[in-house]
Amino acid sequence: MPTYSYACKTCGHQFDAVQSFSDAALTECPECGGVLRKQYGSVGVTFNGSGFYRTDSRSAAKSSGGEGGGGGAAPASSSKTETKAPAASSGA
Repeated sequence: MPTYSYACKTCGHQFDAVQSFSDAALTECPECGGVLRKQYGSVGVTFNGSGFYRTDSRSAAKSSGGEGGGGGAAPASSSKTETKAPAASSGA
């Protein structure tokens, strides 16, 4: 469950509350009974691993012959091995 930070507009009391997403926001200060407001801060998110950065797909595109943008697509030589059956002639 997420933790939300609240601050009282009247007395300035600040506190954190653990609430479910479906719970209603708190509106009354536990200290003075004044009006509360939710405080929003920065969220600490880090993206680790491959595939999150713009340069990750470029190194794969260069090694596959430089065709298109791709992003780790199969090498170009494997897509050229496809053969087509001869077209059947419509008989008369």
